[in-house]
Amino acid sequence: AAAATSRATRRIGAEDEKLVFETTEGIEPILSFDQMGLKDDLLRGIYNYGFEKPSAIQQRAVMPIINGRDVIAQAQSGTGKTSMIALTVCQVVDTASREVQALILSPTRELASQTEKVIRTIGDFMNIQAHACIGGKSVGEDIRKLENGVHVVSGTPGRVCDMIKRRTLRTRAIKLLILDESDEMLSRGFKDQIYDVYRHLPPELQVPSSIS
Repeated sequence: AAAATSRATRRIGAEDEKLVFETTEGIEPILSFDQMGLKDDLLRGIYNYGFEKPSAIQQRAVMPIINGRDVIAQAQSGTGKTSMIALTVCQVVDTASREVQALILSPTRELASQTEKVIRTIGDFMNIQAHACIGGKSVGEDIRKLENGVHVVSGTPGRVCDMIKRRTLRTRAIKLLILDESDEMLSRGFKDQIYDVYRHLPPELQVPSSIS
C-alpha cells in the first residue's frame, strides 16, 4: 500500500513546502498530469476543469491506484482528494461497456454528490456516465439511471446496499471500490453496511481508500 499525509493546508494550490509528508518508500511524486500517462480525453477534461498541475496528494497517489495498488491516501479536506478519486476512476473505466466498473462509498450525501459531479465534469470528453446513489433522492430515479447503464456509482453505504439488494445495481463488472474518508464512515457506524456491499462484489477487487 502507499500512503501520503498532509497536515498543513486547506488549499489545493498551496505550495508543497508548507506541507509535511510521509510517503511510502518507492512512491515518487509525479509533478505533472502529462507525465501520468492519462488518456488524452481525460487530460482535456482535467485542464478544462481548471487544473494546471497535480496537488501534492495527487502527485503521490494517482499512479499507484492506476497501477492497481490498494492505496491509503491521507490528507485534509481541500487538498485534492475528491479530484484524485475522480481522475483515477476516469482513467480506469472502460467506456465501451455500460456496466458499473467503479463504486465510491462516502460518509455523507454531500460528499458523494460532489464526487459524482467532479467525475462527470472531468470525464465529460470521455462521455463518462456517473450517478450518485444517496438517501433523500428518489429510489425510482436511481433505478432508472442504473438500468440505463452507468460506468461509476458514487454513493452512501445505505442506499448503495439497498440498490445492490434490489439487484438494480449490478456488481459483476466492478473492479474498483473506493472508500472515501473511510475513517469517517467507520466512526459513523457504517461498518456493517460497508461489509454488506463488499461481500456482493467480485473477488478480484482493488480497494483504495482515503482518510481525512
